[in-house]
Amino acid sequence: MTTYDPQNWFKALALHRSDTFRKLLPLLVLVGLFTWGVGWLEMKHLKLSSNSLVSNLPIMHSILGFAISMLLVFRTNTAYDRWWEGRKLWGQLVNTSRNLALKIDAHVDGADVSTRSLFARSIALFAHELRLHLQLEKTRLALDGKPHPEIPDFDRSKHVPAQVVRVMQERTVRMQREGEITGEQLLVLDKELVQFMEICGSCERIKNTPIPYSYSSFIKKFIVVYVLTLPFGFVFSLGYIAIPVTMFIFYVMASLELIAEEIEDPFGTDANDLPMERLAAVIKGNVEEILV
Repeated sequence: MTTYDPQNWFKALALHRSDTFRKLLPLLVLVGLFTWGVGWLEMKHLKLSSNSLVSNLPIMHSILGFAISMLLVFRTNTAYDRWWEGRKLWGQLVNTSRNLALKIDAHVDGADVSTRSLFARSIALFAHELRLHLQLEKTRLALDGKPHPEIPDFDRSKHVPAQVVRVMQERTVRMQREGEITGEQLLVLDKELVQFMEICGSCERIKNTPIPYSYSSFIKKFIVVYVLTLPFGFVFSLGYIAIPVTMFIFYVMASLELIAEEIEDPFGTDANDLPMERLAAVIKGNVEEILV
């Protein structure tokens, strides 16, 4: 995740690695050339500006522009909701890890180095393995019924985060059976252990349930058709000035779609995805400080 100073306008205006302008530059050039071609044909040969039907095209674009702006607002809000929910889940994982470590510290004798060390390693390991699990392609395709031969290790029978939690659950139950903790203490610890898989399942829900394809596809088609028809409406009144105007409108609309695509999966490795590796390191440091 990119950290920045929101009050630094100069840095915000500068181009950076994940800037949408870099990604859209080839398409912007194509849109500019297409608009130039339409303008050249109109002013040199066709001269359709006197046609009343053609002169009403800007009105149509105004109406469709409002509709597409509403769609893009909903698209970006939906994508941001997914990103923010992912951040809240990892914040909950940090809190749950600390709470479990504190309760283990309170309930387990300080002399029992083996148990304390096991929980310290396991809690930190869960965050690390959850990050790797969420970044796997097979996790994204977990609900896809189609076979994926391009992924040779696509095996649904193994779930590493669940195995880590099972180790902690088994040790907790064994401590209760051996009289190291009481039944009430077991319930207190179990309440925190359950949260690990709850968080994992919620993260998987975000990961393997993308925005419906028909909705995402429709917005892309709408943007392309809208932008490609803009020159036919603008060149009659703006002439060659329609070239930068059309390019700018395409840049704004396509950038919003690209931003939504990037943040709708918050568990990836893009510049604006969640800093799961750093959060896992924070968990590891906090837990070791408490238990080791």
